[in-house]
This record gives sequence, C-alpha cells and structure tokens, in this order.
Amino acid sequence: SAFTAIDNKIEQAMDLVKSHLLSAVREEVESLREQIRELSDRRLALERENSVLRAVATPHQLSLL
Repeated sequence: SAFTAIDNKIEQAMDLVKSHLLSAVREEVESLREQIRELSDRRLALERENSVLRAVATPHQLSLL
C-alpha cells in the first residue's frame, strides 16, 4: 500500500544518507592517518636533529636550554 511505499522510500533515503556518511568518515579517517604518519616522520627527524645538535653543543649552550 501507500504506507509501505513511503516507508520503503524513507528506508532507502536513510540507507543512502548512512552510506554517504560512512564514506565521508572513511575518507576523513584515512586523511587523519596520513597526517599522523607525516607528523610521526617529522617528529623522528626532529628527534634525530636534536640528538645531533646536543652532541655537538658546548656545555654552556646546553645550559641555556
């Protein structure tokens, strides 16, 4: 009947919204994971640089930190 048809259309619309929302969330999660990887790589590079700089710094320079 008409009620069943309307109910089916509502269910289809909700499924479509759910699908789009899940897709958007997946894309955002992947983007954030990539950003985390990049930041982690940057952190490691900065830690290495810091270690090298501390190794060549004078005691006076280190005391200023």
